[in-house]
Amino acid sequence: MPDRQTLCGILFVLHTGIQWEYLPQELGFGSGMTCWRRLAAWNEAGVWDQLHALLLKKLRSKNQLDWSRAVIDSSHVRAARRGPKAVPARSTAHGRAASTTSSPTARASRSRCP
Repeated sequence: MPDRQTLCGILFVLHTGIQWEYLPQELGFGSGMTCWRRLAAWNEAGVWDQLHALLLKKLRSKNQLDWSRAVIDSSHVRAARRGPKAVPARSTAHGRAASTTSSPTARASRSRCP
């Protein structure tokens, strides 16, 4: 499958949120498994980082970057130092929690809905 069609399939799955296996064959993107494997291979090869750098370079050269709209996602920016270790939350209950699967009350009657 050509890279361009596979890329369109990857973008379709990522945009719509459908599962890889449900990628419609009629769209001409290849199978979902083909797209998924190509995405994994491109990730491993660093293609996305290279593409990002290339796009930034082109935008910078044409002065088309608007940094006033930039956002840093902390999940993608490495912290300079490690923060304090998380302390487990203490329980506020004195005893065991009530069961959510059974009840000590009498059984409910059947619904009278028609």
